[in-house]
Amino acid sequence: MAKKTYALVGCGSRARFFYEAVATTYKETSEMVAFCDLSPTRMNYANKILTELGAGAVATYKHTDFEKMIAEKRPDFVIVTSVDRTHDYYIIKAMELGCDVITEKPMTIDEEKAQAIIDAQKKYGRSLRVTFNYRYAPHSTKIRELIMNDTIGEVFSIHFEWLLDIHHGADYYRRWHRNKLNSGGLLVHKSTHHFDLVNFWLGDAPKTVFAMGDLRFYGMKNAERRGVSGFYDRAHGNEHAKNDPFAIQLSAQEDMKAMYLDAEEDSGYIRDRSVFSDDVAIEDVMGVLVKYNKGALLTYSLNTFLPWEGFNVVFNGSKGRIEMKVVEKSYVSGEDDMAHYGEAAHVDVRVFPMFAPPYEAEIIRGEGGHGGGDPVLLNDIFGIPAPDPFNRAADHVQGAMSILTGIAANKSIASGTAIKVRDLVNF
Repeated sequence: MAKKTYALVGCGSRARFFYEAVATTYKETSEMVAFCDLSPTRMNYANKILTELGAGAVATYKHTDFEKMIAEKRPDFVIVTSVDRTHDYYIIKAMELGCDVITEKPMTIDEEKAQAIIDAQKKYGRSLRVTFNYRYAPHSTKIRELIMNDTIGEVFSIHFEWLLDIHHGADYYRRWHRNKLNSGGLLVHKSTHHFDLVNFWLGDAPKTVFAMGDLRFYGMKNAERRGVSGFYDRAHGNEHAKNDPFAIQLSAQEDMKAMYLDAEEDSGYIRDRSVFSDDVAIEDVMGVLVKYNKGALLTYSLNTFLPWEGFNVVFNGSKGRIEMKVVEKSYVSGEDDMAHYGEAAHVDVRVFPMFAPPYEAEIIRGEGGHGGGDPVLLNDIFGIPAPDPFNRAADHVQGAMSILTGIAANKSIASGTAIKVRDLVNF
């Protein structure tokens, strides 16, 4: 069987998840042929890792030479792990040039870009895979199984709260995500995972969205209100940052230093901004109410400065109730040891039937990130996929539906009105 070939655009921390798998576990079925990035330093570091893994270095192309890369290397697939606001360009251009696409979430950040991707897929007929690894976590799959099997009957309402702690949550306010023009805000960048899970669990799509949100903890104004007086622009080389628990020290970790600190001269990107500077432009407290096409109601909240990391979700149905609590191991993107990022330290799934005693659902966890879900996702992408009764693989339609809740929520926050999802894009 001929190997599938892959070119990757965007060599930041998330890219390693993909190129390392190609170079090791799936080297018999897959081959990386090129990297594309703004920073030659980052691409050289990615090649260093490939070489250490025994795969050998691949060709590198500046981001301005993306089309040249496709023309010269003719990859079967393009993997997109660039800044969110650029996803649409690389996805559409890759399709136009005859490639299928694998993209990190979110698929894109607003409805205009989403519509352009949908139209391109229709025009060029190429496939687009959105890598929702949370679908593959055993506890998430178990919820899908319970609902599919009519365990609690028709689901009428879902209450879903996600907590980001001050180790992981603060990181979104140091990085490019802090600008909504780059990320769509956390209701798109982060919550795309959560809204996708609800779509996946229910087998449904959002109809109407109302939301509120604010910046209450991060940012200079909020820090001043709490009595903070020592401010700085970035952590590296700054005395004020040395004892700041919200600061990150790039020089202390090999991966961070190589991908970001060493790459500043050719990338222009500062990875360690202060979370309390005055240009943070995304919310940190968010609440969303969603009505789904089949009638279920979702109440959702996201807070990014809490003492522990994870989520609580409950489902109320015509035959009972399911309650799930998951405590996750916190991490910062790009840390030297990310093999088990997103790993659940504690999982509790309880079923409360209407007319029977409650019981704890059995969760079979595996090895690897997200409770063993990541290796299953990677096999789906690069290996020989096993039959999947849960249909966890997500295409461009599911990718769009996951972000449309967040896009509608952003519009609702701005306007103070409820937003109809069907008014945003045409499939």
